[in-house]
Amino acid sequence: MANTNHTPVDAHAIDLVSKLAVESTLPTLSTISISGLGDGLPSSVPAAFDRKEQVFRSVKGVIEEYRTAPARRRGAATVDTLSSFIDLTNRHKDEHSALFGKTSWPDPKLTAVLNYDANGVAARYRDHRIVYAFPLTEEFKAWVSFNNKGMEQEIFAAFLEEHAAELSSPTDGERSEYERLFKEKMATPSEVVALSRHLEVHVKARAKQGIRLQTGERTVEFAEEHVNAKGDPVVVPGIFMVSVPAFVDGDAVRIPARLRYRVQGDKVMWLYQLYRWETYLREQVGHDLKKAATDTELPAFEGSPEA
Repeated sequence: MANTNHTPVDAHAIDLVSKLAVESTLPTLSTISISGLGDGLPSSVPAAFDRKEQVFRSVKGVIEEYRTAPARRRGAATVDTLSSFIDLTNRHKDEHSALFGKTSWPDPKLTAVLNYDANGVAARYRDHRIVYAFPLTEEFKAWVSFNNKGMEQEIFAAFLEEHAAELSSPTDGERSEYERLFKEKMATPSEVVALSRHLEVHVKARAKQGIRLQTGERTVEFAEEHVNAKGDPVVVPGIFMVSVPAFVDGDAVRIPARLRYRVQGDKVMWLYQLYRWETYLREQVGHDLKKAATDTELPAFEGSPEA
C-alpha cells in the first residue's frame, strides 16, 4: 500500500523565508560619516548599500527628483544694455561678488560673477553670472563694414545721406589735435556731404622738359593735376569726425576718419579710413567697466574670470 502520510506545510514559514529572500536583495539606507575629510563637505552623507553587489550607491539622484526649490543659484544671464547689466547685478550681488571686463576687440565683454571667491572665506562655485557682450549697433556695423573700401560718388553720397546723423562737427580741441597730427584740414558735416554730392574732378596732365647741360640728355617729367569744372585746383578736406554709438543704448564714440578720393577714368572713387577705431572702442569698454564698478560698488578687474 502507498504511503499517504505527508509532512504538513507551514504557510507562515514559507512566507517568512520568501520575505527574508526578498529583503536580502533590497538596498539598505545608511548614513556615512565623512567629517574631517575636507572643506566644503557635510559631516555625513546618506548612501544605499546594495546587498546583492555588496557596494554603496549614492541616493542623491533619487532625492533630487523630489526637490521643490533649487539648492543654490547658478547659470548665466545675458543682457543687451549696460544699464540692465548694472541693475541685474545690483539685484543679485553679495559682498563677495566681482566684475571682470575683457576690453579687447573683437569680443569685448563684461561679466559679473555673483558667487565669486574672496580671501578668508570658503571657495564658492563661481557659476552664477551676468554677461554683457556689448552688442554693436547697426550704424556702427555699417561704418566698419565700408571702412577703407572705395565707393563711386553716387554710392558714397547715398551712404553719407543715410548716416548724416552720425557726422559731427569737431570740437576746438579735436580740430587742433587732428589737424596737427594729419597735417590736413578737418571738414564739417556739411562740407563732407557737399563734396560727395557735387564735386567734379578732371585730370589735367602737364609735362616739364629739362636738359642736363653736362651730358646733353633730355628729361621729361609728367604730372597730374586734379581740377574742378572751372579749372581751379581741387581742395578736399582730409579729415572728418564720426560720432556714433558703438553699443546698443551706449554713449556715442567719436572717431576721426581720413577722407580720400581717387580718379579712375571719368569717375571719382571715394573712401574713408576710421583712425584706430579699435582703440576708441577699447577706451569705451574700459569706461563702461568703471561705471559698472561705481554703480554696483563691486571690485572690477580687466580680464576674464576662471572657467
